[in-house]
This record gives sequence, structure tokens and C-alpha cells, in this order.
Amino acid sequence: SPSLPEYFVVPSSLADQDLKLYSYSFIGRRMPLWSWNHPNGSALVRMANIKDVLQQRRIDQRICNAITRSHPLRSDVYKSDLDKCLPNIQEIQAAHVKLKQLCVNEPFEETEEKWLSSLENTHWLEYIR
Repeated sequence: SPSLPEYFVVPSSLADQDLKLYSYSFIGRRMPLWSWNHPNGSALVRMANIKDVLQQRRIDQRICNAITRSHPLRSDVYKSDLDKCLPNIQEIQAAHVKLKQLCVNEPFEETEEKWLSSLENTHWLEYIR
């Protein structure tokens, strides 16, 4: 994938031929990336959606097993679909535009009474939290 770095960490139990084969299953060929590691053994792995729903469970299980085998404490993988619980980039950009308009374009004296509710309506604080 042209959007991935040249070098990245993968579980040692995942063979190169498996990586090449699995890469075609991910949207944009964006293979799972081991992004962060905590001293307690926790790891953050980013992964694009798998295109083929029928293959999703098999590929997902294979990658999760490889991560578990590579984990120092052999901890189970906890997965979270961030697309469902985080705003997309367009929502964040729209919130930023609303915040800028609130802070720069409108005279504070005219909006003082409703400023906090206007700030809340931008969703900016919610998104950066």
C-alpha cells in the first residue's frame, strides 16, 4: 500500500507470504500496523476494514492469533471498531470551522449570553476529549 510506511512491525508468527496474501483483503491494502506498545505488554494495532465479509472472520482470527502469540503475556486481543465510536475527519473539520467562527468572526458582546451553548454545539470539545 502506498499509504503505509516502508517498514513496520508485524507479529513474527505471520509469514511474509501470508502478509502479501492478506493485504489484498484490506481496504486500500492497509495491513494491520502495530502502532504502540506499553511496558505492561499492551499493544495498539490499527487495521483497515476487510473487504470480503465472508473472509473477514478467518483473516481477523489469523491476525489476532498472531498478535496473541507475539504478546509477552499472551493476552487476548481486545478489538474496538473506532469507526462506530469516533467522529470521521469531515465531522472534526466541520467542528473546527464552527469553533473558529465562534471565536473569531462573531463579536463576543453579541453572543456572550449563548456562547457556552454555541461552543457545545460545535462538538469540538467532545471530539478533542
